[in-house]
Amino acid sequence: MDLFNALHVGLASAFQTQNLLYCFIGVFIGTLIGVLPGIGPTAAIAILMPATFTLPSVSAIIMLCGIYYGAMYGGSTTSILVNIPGESASVVTCIDGYQMARQGRAGSALGISAFGSFIAGIFGIIFLSILAPTLANVALGFGPPEYFSLMILGMTLVIYLGSGSTIKSLITAGFGIVLGCIGQDPISGVPRLVYGIEVLWDGLGFAPVIMGLFGISEVLINLEKAEGEREICQTDIKGLLPTKDDWKRAAKPIARGSVVGFFLGILPGGGATVASFASYALEKKFSNQPERFGKGAIEGVAGPESANNSATMGAMVPLLTLGIPSNVVMALLLAALIIHGTPPGPLLLQNHPELFWGIIISMFVGNLLLLVLNLPLIGMWVRILRIPYNILFPLIVLFCLIGAYSLNSMVSDIFIMLIFGILGYLMKKYEYEGAPLILAFILGPILETNLRQSLILSHGSLQIFVSRPISLICLLLAFSFLFFPLVPAYRKLKLRIEEEEDKQV
Repeated sequence: MDLFNALHVGLASAFQTQNLLYCFIGVFIGTLIGVLPGIGPTAAIAILMPATFTLPSVSAIIMLCGIYYGAMYGGSTTSILVNIPGESASVVTCIDGYQMARQGRAGSALGISAFGSFIAGIFGIIFLSILAPTLANVALGFGPPEYFSLMILGMTLVIYLGSGSTIKSLITAGFGIVLGCIGQDPISGVPRLVYGIEVLWDGLGFAPVIMGLFGISEVLINLEKAEGEREICQTDIKGLLPTKDDWKRAAKPIARGSVVGFFLGILPGGGATVASFASYALEKKFSNQPERFGKGAIEGVAGPESANNSATMGAMVPLLTLGIPSNVVMALLLAALIIHGTPPGPLLLQNHPELFWGIIISMFVGNLLLLVLNLPLIGMWVRILRIPYNILFPLIVLFCLIGAYSLNSMVSDIFIMLIFGILGYLMKKYEYEGAPLILAFILGPILETNLRQSLILSHGSLQIFVSRPISLICLLLAFSFLFFPLVPAYRKLKLRIEEEEDKQV
């Protein structure tokens, strides 16, 4: 399918009335989630995923994607006005955004944030539409050995999905693989790890596990924290359209942030948060007046806000073409695609072009909608900031309970969700990441199936995995991903040993 026909398919899909509606709902909820500190796009997608199960796959994925990149927009509002990031990718925006607001330049900060995000989002979509089909065509030659090695590569990304200890990430990933084995053997049909519990014969559902780990646990963690006073900057919000001088200062940071963000989004563990920090550091280095940063430099808002939006588009490349999520939100979208019967990977573009190109065109539409939502509705978002958490969180728990039960009308799904909610809470308390567990839980069964199919093809010989070039390359990359994080730890250990030897001498 050439690009012209592909865009025609995407336009026909994205501009259906219901898809436009769900695109608007997604970006609206995403902006709301970004504005409300303490929830974040991960928990929001986990909680709302069951609401999409009755929708067509295209509408469902368009809505969930809208929540993700919409949250990137909305997070800047709280960073600038309240000095509290709505989500982690907006942390760096607080540094200069809040200072601009205190100087009476809140309108300029909000305006350049919205326009920068829009420009970067469009840039990322264009690159996504160029790179993804090319990569998908290369991957069409994959067989079971290549898929197995690709899943091994995907599993090594647990090191980069977690923000804490590598060992802890590997432990939770191992637990995720075990959870993925619960149920019937995919080839023989023999039940495994069910312990006589009938509801486990079909395995654990993605949705209750995800809602518990990221939704319920987030509520429990936030309830522990004393809600401080959210002091909203009282300056008049005017001049939302950036001035000529604002554009002069912000044009290059927006361009650099768009490029840096997109390519960091593709990398494992890169994501919007890393992209925003990298952009801020880059702008400070390029600036002729680095001392202005931290005191209200508009470049410190334009660059990071552009980078985090471009990174969300970059993260879609490995997900849609190879079925590998580069961050936790992509892992949730991977689960949603599998649930809707449209597993991502090389065949997605071939078997479901209306989904692939519909998502891309809907992102153009969504970015336009976000530009409209983020500028005229600033006053409404400020009022929403005043909603107390003791009203907000019970509503979230209620929505989770209804969502879990509505999947199969089974009370057991509610219990599974609550169990994983408590588990997720304990994991966060002891600094164990939920993202590696989810990634391993999703990819584990795929890895097992392709391993067994490969061994059947090779009559039990493991040589099949190293005799095929693509499979060998994936295994070498996986080894490098596992090896390089250990180098700093080895250097620290060596330095410590040398210091102890010096003390003894």
